[in-house]
Amino acid sequence: MNKTIEEINEFLIGKTTEEIISYVIGNSRNPVITTNFRPYEVAILHAVTTVKPDINVIWCDTGYNTPDTYRHADYLINRLNLNIKLYVPKQTVGYRNIVMGIPDISDPNHKLFTQQVKLEPFTRAMQEHQPDVWFTNLRKGQTAFRDSIDMVSQDANGIVKVSPFYNFSDEDLDTYLNLHNLPNEHIYYDPTKVLENRECGLHK
Repeated sequence: MNKTIEEINEFLIGKTTEEIISYVIGNSRNPVITTNFRPYEVAILHAVTTVKPDINVIWCDTGYNTPDTYRHADYLINRLNLNIKLYVPKQTVGYRNIVMGIPDISDPNHKLFTQQVKLEPFTRAMQEHQPDVWFTNLRKGQTAFRDSIDMVSQDANGIVKVSPFYNFSDEDLDTYLNLHNLPNEHIYYDPTKVLENRECGLHK
């Protein structure tokens, strides 16, 4: 992209979600989208793949998702014909259950656990795909960190992060899902976050 992050954010003010995504894709070399199929992820998956159906969709599966989440993921992969690139931890859940379990946030092993089940697979995915643009479903009001960024930001590695639904509330997203007849799934579990408003570690 030829503009600065600030210029891009200013340019995109007032644009529709489709216009935002189309502009970004038209000015990117190798965009990707990441997902964990948590609640409301279907909105970003639908919006981005409507503009670019073959975009690489990176799914870092911790192995601890609920049966409901796995069924939801399978349904969306087929309905939206997602170009899924699956990344999983190098250790199985069975092995980790014996040697570590799921450490509490106060446990010194929690950092290693997070590294194993989330950060390492994500880092591996990004290294393999080398994207210049990363579509996410970050939204204002989720965490203090996410309140501090804008619709378009940049991570520590220089990848441009784009969150087309950044200013959407849950009610706004419900309207989007109803408009496009898209399902949602709220029975979701992230073993690394403990608290709903705790930053997961990928977006800092």
